[in-house]
Amino acid sequence: MLVDSHCHLDAPEFDADRGEIIAASAAAGVGAIIVPAVAVEHFSQVVALAGEHATIYYALGIHPMYVDAATTDNLIRLRAALERYRDDPKLLAVGEIGLDFFVPGLDRAKQIDFYEAQLRLAREFELPVILHVRRSQDQILKYLRRIQVSGGIAHAFNGSTHQALEFCKLNFVLGFGGAMTFTRALQIRRLASELPADAHVLETDSPDIAPSWLHPGRNTPLQLPQIAQTLAGLRGIDTQACIEQSFKNLRRVLTRLPGQETTHQGRPRPATGILPI
Repeated sequence: MLVDSHCHLDAPEFDADRGEIIAASAAAGVGAIIVPAVAVEHFSQVVALAGEHATIYYALGIHPMYVDAATTDNLIRLRAALERYRDDPKLLAVGEIGLDFFVPGLDRAKQIDFYEAQLRLAREFELPVILHVRRSQDQILKYLRRIQVSGGIAHAFNGSTHQALEFCKLNFVLGFGGAMTFTRALQIRRLASELPADAHVLETDSPDIAPSWLHPGRNTPLQLPQIAQTLAGLRGIDTQACIEQSFKNLRRVLTRLPGQETTHQGRPRPATGILPI
């Protein structure tokens, strides 16, 4: 099954046509879309999206770029939300969490405090994590070794081969999306082509990181089939084989993601289990 493992459908860029994009993506073969929250104010929206649409799943967390405006009360609210929705099969992970050492002016110490606290919550609730890793690979790994979680996704990965393999040792997969489609993105394309087959998953990070054929326009999950073709081409394999391997990798780390079922017409569809909001 073709899965967009990282997509911010709750973003205001989708307010005008969110339902249409979700329907069109499903028609284009995208069987599931994972929407990670970035702040406590987004929790209710991502939960509601998953309740309204069979193909939508979600994660709950506080993004490092939103940490400066957050308080310790936000961590209390995150814990309460994880407790409330812990039995919702649409809740797959704690995320998007992590560290961003690229954007100037962000409080690094506060980011680390929130990252560490959210790792502890993921361990408490026995959930994997979806990581934002921007110029912070070694620090991210340091705390993953200190606070061991079940695994997860290092989304939009752009580190070294050595760092990538260190994430893999900790049961993480690496997200590849629009950045990989630019021929000048030599390191990302090298990683995409050379890492072990069990290391990659597909993503768009919509509405951001538009692929080369769409840049600088708004990215959407509709681009995922062509992104999958790009990854398959870099790896020298059939596109369907690439999609199947990526799905297998994703289910290994996000263990609550359902397997693929088949309709009576033979077309794949995601299994669903939706709790009322």
